Amino acid sequence: MVPLLLVLLLAVILFGAGFALDVLWWVALAVLVLWLLGFVMRSTHAGGGRGRWYRW
Repeated sequence: MVPLLLVLLLAVILFGAGFALDVLWWVALAVLVLWLLGFVMRSTHAGGGRGRWYRW
């Protein structure tokens, strides 16, 4: 009975990790798209050069 519960627990953990990793891939893709859009659409500042669009 205990090995069956351990296998079931392992299956649930792996399913949860697979779902979380899939969600993390989509989040990473969204962040990459936002970063690329910000890089392309960054505004110019008063000195004539192109400034950074992010704070850091």
